[in-house]
Amino acid sequence: MSENQQSYRQIIKATSLFGGVQVFQIIIQVIRSKAIAVLLGPAGMGIAGLLNSTVGLISGITNFGLGTSAVKDISAAHATGNNDMIARVITVLRRLVWITGLLGSLVTLILSKLLSKITFGNYDYTLAFIWIAITLLFNQLTTGQLALLQGMRKLRHLARANVTGSALGLIFTLPLYYFWGIDGIVPGIIVASIISLMSSWFYSRKVEIINVKVTRKETCLLGKNMMTMGFFISLSGLASLGASYLVRIFIRSFGSIDQVGLYNAGFTIITTYVGLVLTAMGTDYFPRLSAIAHSNSLCKQTINQQAEIVLLILAPIILVFLVFIRWVVILLYSTKFVAVNDMITWAALGMFFKAISWCIAFILLAKSASKLFFWTELLGNVNMLLLNLLGYYLWGLTGLGISYLTGFLVYMLMVYFISKKKFEFAFDPVFRKIFVIQFALVLSCFIVVKLFDKAFYYPIGIILIAISLNYSYKELDKRIALRETITDICRNIRKREK
Repeated sequence: MSENQQSYRQIIKATSLFGGVQVFQIIIQVIRSKAIAVLLGPAGMGIAGLLNSTVGLISGITNFGLGTSAVKDISAAHATGNNDMIARVITVLRRLVWITGLLGSLVTLILSKLLSKITFGNYDYTLAFIWIAITLLFNQLTTGQLALLQGMRKLRHLARANVTGSALGLIFTLPLYYFWGIDGIVPGIIVASIISLMSSWFYSRKVEIINVKVTRKETCLLGKNMMTMGFFISLSGLASLGASYLVRIFIRSFGSIDQVGLYNAGFTIITTYVGLVLTAMGTDYFPRLSAIAHSNSLCKQTINQQAEIVLLILAPIILVFLVFIRWVVILLYSTKFVAVNDMITWAALGMFFKAISWCIAFILLAKSASKLFFWTELLGNVNMLLLNLLGYYLWGLTGLGISYLTGFLVYMLMVYFISKKKFEFAFDPVFRKIFVIQFALVLSCFIVVKLFDKAFYYPIGIILIAISLNYSYKELDKRIALRETITDICRNIRKREK
């Protein structure tokens, strides 16, 4: 097997593992969203969205990006094989997540009255913010445990922790929505965070870490780089969370809380369901790219390979959502949410550019270009925020889909030219060919859906989906011998049956 083929197979292997996890979590999310949509309606979804986005904003300010920076440090320590160094880095991380988690809880507690006023325009949700303040600590501790598993490349434990936390969280929160209605939203958020913490703790304890004594001075020394890089990651994340928060406030002010709920539902479909490919790949991609960050040529090769696989998998998914979006929305939520259909179709085009920019932007973190990463993300988020506000003001929810497409097109061009100038990055001809073919299919489907009646666009759309699937299959087969792999799996199944 060639080195390139091994690299492609590593991408597919990680994607398969965490793709399965993401599919399971999406099923959980679908059930939870469906329950909220049916039991609480758009208003309930709007309240839940505003509470979660506000808590996410505070967390973004206080968590110092440890969920990402710690993975890099733990991966580097793990690569040395030095158990003492691994234990020291992990010990420092565990101390830092306690400090940052408590900080987040304290800030939320102190600002609870102000947060209620800013978020909802009244003080009715002060008590809600007081209660969910504790979740910032729980969530940060969970982040620390998951970073440990990811950095140590215990991917199966990481997958099981995510699956278990999601499944148990659903089981224990659904009754709260059923019996308490909107009043069950806050208890549901708290219960879900506790269960996620317990699940991550259970699986992280399976990783053997030797006991070491780390002084306060060593904690400051080892934690300095982790916190410095994490600080800039946190700032960039804060810009994203802040922009999302302001958009929700803007929609509530110029629209209604129901419109916030529709916005949440629409972008949950785009970022969670369509974006599952990126989430699945990200777990392995960042550590792998960090390991070769010293070489621009290797980074270029890895990014191009990752981008090829992303588009080959993502394009057919986008096509399915474009053609069957009405039924997807009804299945995931209810007929009350079909107003987001146009927004989703426009945003689906934007996912193409988001996927490409996602593959490129990781090089800034892998190269430890923290400040450059921060300024790039800040400019991207400010641009997206302005486009979102303008888009909603002019065209409502549909305008948000158009702004999503425009914003990620601009962002993709920005990170591409920065990476080209700083790190000699460029797209290979093979990737460009895949992009042109798959984007042409997606754009054609978009036009058909917009211009034709259902009687015409369904059969045409299905044909385009089939073409995209066939092309993806052939290209994947060239890279990982997909046909041979499937044949081997079938042969092994037949042997077991005999």
